[in-house]
Amino acid sequence: MDAKTARIRALNDALRQNLTGGRAVITPGVAALGQAAVARIIKTIAVFDDFCQANDPYGEHDFGAFEAEGHRVKSENGEPVVNRVLTIMLADEY
Repeated sequence: MDAKTARIRALNDALRQNLTGGRAVITPGVAALGQAAVARIIKTIAVFDDFCQANDPYGEHDFGAFEAEGHRVKSENGEPVVNRVLTIMLADEY
């Protein structure tokens, strides 16, 4: 892994695990699940580590998906240009 990829991965991991170094947003569909569900989803995202070639081809840890609250939930980091944004959405909102 080159230095640029390692840096992007570290920034993405910090945002995903600690909500630091960027902004996290949730979509209306996730918000509609309620505060308790959102809290569980955020905790699941923080410990997510199922990265593989299929969902992380560039090694940047910029995408994850899992089942929660009866829905497929995705989290995705945007391009690290000015601000990092972690979007938490239902798969059908993509």
